[in-house]
Amino acid sequence: KQWYQRRVAITAGSLGVVTDGVKHSMNPFDENAIEEAVRMKQKKIVKEIVVASCGPSQSQETIRTALAMGADRGIHVEVPAGTDADLQPLAVAKIFSKLVEKEKPDLVILGKQAIDDDANQTTQLLAGMLDWPQGTMASVVNAADGRLTITREIDGGLEDISVSLPAVISADLRLNEPRYATLPNIMKAKKKKIEKMTPENLGVDITPRLKILNVVDPPVRQAGEKVPDVSTLMEKLKEKGHL
Repeated sequence: KQWYQRRVAITAGSLGVVTDGVKHSMNPFDENAIEEAVRMKQKKIVKEIVVASCGPSQSQETIRTALAMGADRGIHVEVPAGTDADLQPLAVAKIFSKLVEKEKPDLVILGKQAIDDDANQTTQLLAGMLDWPQGTMASVVNAADGRLTITREIDGGLEDISVSLPAVISADLRLNEPRYATLPNIMKAKKKKIEKMTPENLGVDITPRLKILNVVDPPVRQAGEKVPDVSTLMEKLKEKGHL
């Protein structure tokens, strides 16, 4: 997925944020997913890396970045500009499940979440649709004898699991350090194939199931206040109802 960096401004209708004229870049967790796939290929664990992105025409820039990092070919499921913000995890999972049927991979690696909506749902939904085992929030992945041993980051610490292939896993930031694409690889990526299609070609309905009612700016943070001693601090906290 691609995301954008800028100071957030709410749209006139208070249903989203302004994205006009901003530069998009790859979602950081997706960078970790691609890096892990490239490392697996370097270790001769995988033979081919196919990257996929759903979004408007600008998504091809993100795909080209992945190709420059080491992926072999790309798939762009084009969604009209202006409607991509409404592309929800359920629709993305349905699209990816159709791509899995088409490509028949042994492993699907996704970023654990997009950093704009922080949904953290696509991996789990996709695994359920495919009826494949899943390893989410992976910080370590090792492959041997047709299985993956995955260290997951959970609230209580770390959890080690073993899953059979085919499987779906999601990458956490501590899985690896993504490489920078070199200029020669960026030039090579321009010649790599990107297949284009639409959700309609795949028979997927991307109509949003959730509706945004209102988007507002967070409350303005109040200025701090210095106090001379602990007793004054306790009084202030009591006055504000914090104690």
